[in-house]
Amino acid sequence: MKVLKFGGTSVAHSQNILLMEKIVKRESLKSKVVVIVSALHGVTDQLIKAAEQASVKDENYSQAVQNLEEKHISLVKELFPITEQSSWLSFVKKHFNDIEDLCNGIAVLGELTDRIKDKIASYGEFLSSKIIAARLQHEGLDCVWMNSAELIRTDSNFTHAKVDFKSTDHNIARFLNENQNHIIVGPGFIAKDEKNNATTLGRGGSDYTASIIAAAIDAEELQIWTDVSGMMTADPRLVSNAKPISEISYHEAMELSHFGAKVLYPPSIQPVMVKNINLLIKNTFDPDAEGTLISHQLQSSEDEKQIAVGISNMNSIALLTLEGSGMVGIPGISAKLFQCLSHEKINVILITQGSSEHSITIAIEEKEALRAEHAINSSFADDINLKRVYAVKIETGLSIVALVGESMKSRSGVSAKMFGCLGNNGVNIRAIAQGSSERNISIVISEKDSKKAVNVLHEDFFESEIKQIHLYICGTGNVGSKLIQQIYDQNDYLKENFLINLRIAGISNSRHMMFSDQGISQENYFNWNQQGEKASAREFADEIIHRNLRNSVFVDVTASPEVPEVYESLLKRSVDIVACNKIAASSDFKKYKTLKNTARNHNCSFYFETNVGAGLPVIGTINDLIKSGDQIQSIKAVLSGTLNFVFNEYDGNRTFSEVVAQAQKEGYTEPDPRLDLSGTDVARKILILAREAGYLLQFEDIENIGFLPEECMEGSVENFYEKLTVYEDHFKNLLNNAKDEGKILKYVAEFEDGKARVGLQHIAPDSDLFHLYGKDNIVIFKTLRYSEQPLVVKGAGAGADVTASGVFADIIRSI
Repeated sequence: MKVLKFGGTSVAHSQNILLMEKIVKRESLKSKVVVIVSALHGVTDQLIKAAEQASVKDENYSQAVQNLEEKHISLVKELFPITEQSSWLSFVKKHFNDIEDLCNGIAVLGELTDRIKDKIASYGEFLSSKIIAARLQHEGLDCVWMNSAELIRTDSNFTHAKVDFKSTDHNIARFLNENQNHIIVGPGFIAKDEKNNATTLGRGGSDYTASIIAAAIDAEELQIWTDVSGMMTADPRLVSNAKPISEISYHEAMELSHFGAKVLYPPSIQPVMVKNINLLIKNTFDPDAEGTLISHQLQSSEDEKQIAVGISNMNSIALLTLEGSGMVGIPGISAKLFQCLSHEKINVILITQGSSEHSITIAIEEKEALRAEHAINSSFADDINLKRVYAVKIETGLSIVALVGESMKSRSGVSAKMFGCLGNNGVNIRAIAQGSSERNISIVISEKDSKKAVNVLHEDFFESEIKQIHLYICGTGNVGSKLIQQIYDQNDYLKENFLINLRIAGISNSRHMMFSDQGISQENYFNWNQQGEKASAREFADEIIHRNLRNSVFVDVTASPEVPEVYESLLKRSVDIVACNKIAASSDFKKYKTLKNTARNHNCSFYFETNVGAGLPVIGTINDLIKSGDQIQSIKAVLSGTLNFVFNEYDGNRTFSEVVAQAQKEGYTEPDPRLDLSGTDVARKILILAREAGYLLQFEDIENIGFLPEECMEGSVENFYEKLTVYEDHFKNLLNNAKDEGKILKYVAEFEDGKARVGLQHIAPDSDLFHLYGKDNIVIFKTLRYSEQPLVVKGAGAGADVTASGVFADIIRSI
């Protein structure tokens, strides 16, 4: 014999009941079945609400009862032919008259007791089960209705009645012996006490009824039919990649259901768990789906089992902490604490206590926090007055996230992996609890981090094949647009070969911004500027922080001084930073160090390789040298692809102004070329290299020997080009002076003995800087190890494509 339970949306309306009917017919062909049903979807809550309205003399209760009556009348009309409707319509009408009479009485008294609440709540299951049994009989099935409420006996703890299993098992066995029908239909949730008063079995009561009956008859199997295809590795509303769990142990199911998995409630598992009866969770709307088998005898071997089977979470949690020196070594403190909470019927979800015994922390539902605070402070009033303990401390707005799995106890490093991936994503853990069984690690975190934490854990424990990265790109100019295109072009390759999936979750420029947690598609990117909302660097950063997605990387491909102002707030939320923008790393030294330290302290990355040499590995080389114990003694470099291009192209046959205009046209300069030609950009670069080499320098410490006449630096960009033409003789003199010495012009950055300077130099043919063409950069390092033969890094140092590829490399490096 099997027991089948249907509830929730499975009995929401007639169409779903007809689906249920097909399942019952199919299962009844295999064996005799007991079918337990809940009330029509939402009816129990609405009945209680109507009673509560009546208790405060809210006249809307009458309309609420009428609406429920019409719902049941419609159900009868849809399930039965008109010739069979009359008696069932009268049946519905009679019982709703009783419900209305009860509500009228509540309204007169102005009081709603738990006993009356159970009486009213019991009508939902009673009505639905009678109608469904009649429908199956109408279809010619060998079906009888069973009044579960008469069989299941409880104490008089209304709304949460405790079952008397001895008498209940006897009653159920007797009924089944007397009724040999192939299909037995009964209501869930409801029972009666020894005085024949209606009682209810509390949250998950219909599942509990089915479990009680299955245990009483030693059923072959208990099936719970719901609207999902079994238990999931995580809440699918939070994790889009949540997977069905094909099989799970009873202990694992208990742990998951205790900490928030909504498919089951722990008490409903207990009776069948004790009797070692398999429990199968199935989907009414997809009956052929495998579902989840809960059993003591799982088919998978230990080697086949995953480390964890699922992740559950509960929101609206409060932490209560009782602490004080008077607790240390004093027996009975814990007992006193839990006794006062038990007296108030407050359920403790999680407990943690330090070995010093100085404090005890418990987690409860947030709605119970004030009652718990009052109960604890009252119970410990004398100790609080004598300063032996402090008044209880309350923290709200929290969530519990639990990682569950039997195999965790036999695997080392599970906790390290769990805490590591959460720490790397800026999820702060407020409390930890792990039982000696080691099948559950529970943490308390801020509720705003709940979705992020569940996704991070799910990715690391259940989706290890692909890592999801959320990119927020600020700047869509030459470099930014090239970077975005490279990401779209390369993402399939990264997924296939490196198990990385890059999602552009946000784009911003100085005017607009656009977000999509699922990633901005290439098609939407082309029109994003028209669809985006008004933007600023601060608004963009605030939205990133608000969305709080795992594995987030902020990419700054601007030259804006405003954008680096948001770096610190992002780093504090463990958002990795990849910056093409040189302003942050070349700003005040204290600010530079603050950003570096913030990144380190919050387990995130701050990469800015493209600040110097575009895509060349210049900063990375310095870092590798320093980490390996080497010491930078001097740096000599051509660091401006723009200036190298200009002085390579300027031979006197064209004006200096024409060469600069060409450089700007080909994308080698900033929108205002004076930022390049003034040497400011080069000065920032050598400053960054010196700092990365371990030297404390400010921008003002860099000696900048300019070659542009002062008047060229005044006015607009158009005025700048006019002035270049006016001063053409000046530039020709610079060129000819170098030629007269058999040399060429290069704009060189130098660092030695803790000092740095930039300026135009005459370079001889035997210099490493001489054979440097086009927009190439070169950096020459002399170190303790590279003293006689320097270390040289050389290659393209400008251009949108190579700079974008350098930024792209930093993004991959940050993952």
